[in-house]
Amino acid sequence: MKKFTLLLIIMLFFLAVCNIFGQQTVYPFELKKTGNGNQALIFIPGFASSGDVWNDTTAKFEKDFTCYTLTMAGFAGIKPQTDASFKDWEKGIATYIKDNKIEKPILIGHSMGGGLALAIAADYPELAGKIIIVDTLPCLAALSDPSFTSKENNDCSPAIAQLTAMNDEQFRKMQAQAMPRLLADASMQETVINWSMKSDRKTFAKIYCDFYNTDLREKIKNIQCPSLILLESYFVTLKPTIENQYKNLKNANMQYASKGLHFIMYDDKDWYFNQLTHFLSAK
Repeated sequence: MKKFTLLLIIMLFFLAVCNIFGQQTVYPFELKKTGNGNQALIFIPGFASSGDVWNDTTAKFEKDFTCYTLTMAGFAGIKPQTDASFKDWEKGIATYIKDNKIEKPILIGHSMGGGLALAIAADYPELAGKIIIVDTLPCLAALSDPSFTSKENNDCSPAIAQLTAMNDEQFRKMQAQAMPRLLADASMQETVINWSMKSDRKTFAKIYCDFYNTDLREKIKNIQCPSLILLESYFVTLKPTIENQYKNLKNANMQYASKGLHFIMYDDKDWYFNQLTHFLSAK
């Protein structure tokens, strides 16, 4: 009887150990790693975009850096999560950095991805070495509603119901109508539309609703690392409003593109690369 009990205890211990070490953390993104430089760059794409939006950028910098390019779960054909949220995505990226012991990475985010980069640098100020924010505002909703305040327990079900009720033709038409206001380079418009078409509709609606309810204006005072803020050319006409949103961000270098729209990496490529090269080489 004692031998049986001892054997049972050993088996249970073995199973517990196997369970602990057999579990793998599931991160809310698919990742592509290129380059082998000492300094890491983590690229976070914008809303409904593929990590491929960074292809030209990684091609330029991967010879000197290690590039981690993300595509968020549910976007551009990547398998969705059960219940995606902006906050969980922020936590997931921060957890990946800590789990993989990536030393002071430079976070580069476009649009919603820039919002994630700002949030990570604010909530985990010890993680990032630098951040590069490509056409992102700390509070998108406040651009049209200066009195905006985030809602607690914001209900995204109406947005989800509206978008999931659309058929593919209706959804494509909506995206095609919006695209010329976001991307001047006509040769890339269909590519970006197709990323949206391949995105999970529920994730599309939920994350947009989440991000539109996000207000980082106060929180960014916690960011300690140097920051480069690249903004589309139109925003120079709203300079006081834009810079008021960023007033709590220390060590910020704000630059406005000379032409083009929201997808600066396509619309003002030379200017964009010059800005990144200068900022990445600065000590």
